Amino acid sequence: MGVEKATVLDALQRLSLPDGGDLVSRDMVRALTIDGANIRFVIEAASPAIARQMEPLRRAAEQAVRALEGVREVHVALTAHEAAPQGKPAAPSLKIGGHPKPQQGPMKVPGVARILAIGSGKGGVGKSTVSSNLAVALARQGRRVGLLDADIYGPSQPRMMGVNKRPASPDGKTILPLHSHGVTIMSLGFMLDEDKPVVWRGPMLMGALQQMLTQVQWGELDVLIVDLPPGTGDVQLTLCQKTELTGAIVVSTPQDVALLDARKALGMFDQLKTPVLGLIENMSVFHCPNCGHETHIFGHGGVAAEAEKLGVPLLGVLPIDLETRLAGDGGTPVAAGESDMASAYARIAEGLVKGGMA
Repeated sequence: MGVEKATVLDALQRLSLPDGGDLVSRDMVRALTIDGANIRFVIEAASPAIARQMEPLRRAAEQAVRALEGVREVHVALTAHEAAPQGKPAAPSLKIGGHPKPQQGPMKVPGVARILAIGSGKGGVGKSTVSSNLAVALARQGRRVGLLDADIYGPSQPRMMGVNKRPASPDGKTILPLHSHGVTIMSLGFMLDEDKPVVWRGPMLMGALQQMLTQVQWGELDVLIVDLPPGTGDVQLTLCQKTELTGAIVVSTPQDVALLDARKALGMFDQLKTPVLGLIENMSVFHCPNCGHETHIFGHGGVAAEAEKLGVPLLGVLPIDLETRLAGDGGTPVAAGESDMASAYARIAEGLVKGGMA
């Protein structure tokens, strides 16, 4: 019988840090993998200066785990976020955006129980906002959640989730994701300057998506949310054909033009044999904060009617909300708070959990 992850973490918890806490409580253990009697993990320090002082602790962690019954080999790496010139963080020594590698059919991401794709037929309907808030809401429901920003041309999750670091790559082959608001996050936006455009052809997009799914050390997740780009292009095709998806959620406004494109996204998922788990109507109504009057700026009930027509659930109806926009721009999703909008996202998350979809 192999060594349990909890046993390894329990051994590491006994190693106290000079400034208080331990490796586990301070969330410094990354990429823990157990392969029979062989154990690997990474200790991530807050800075290179601190990492240089932690070699004795690294050796102590290695010895503590090696002393466990059933352990044969232990490999412990020490890493930290490197600072680049002019205050910009350094990218990992890992090339992102090459051609995809051949693979045998759809792949399962190690450690990830479910993968939910959040799509839309067109841009501007709030798909990325819904993705980030739904991820945070699910985390608050006690789920272990990952968020993959697959909108490669326009990655927005670094800003919305309030993360401006770059992920570490201890061996130049794997990537250690970042964490914010209880969610494990990966985005191409972490690898590039915010103002730098991505000028890639289709094969490079597919290669980048494949790398972010397979080379990121996601750990054990109940659900990985994939924020797709708008439309029905290469990224959607690659994800649906090359990955074992649990299903897709389509976000749309009630506007007729948006629904036209949402139907194309629904048709794409149907053609690619990806189950549509439900629809979310965003920007459904505007509540005037001064007089309380309601205005249906983009129409009313269009997404609900489409859901009924297709026989899929309407997972939620979300209003246009200034607080949601300000929260996203500020890096703290509105679902992390206690407002009416946070409650709305909590209800959607609760429905997904109860339905076994997350």
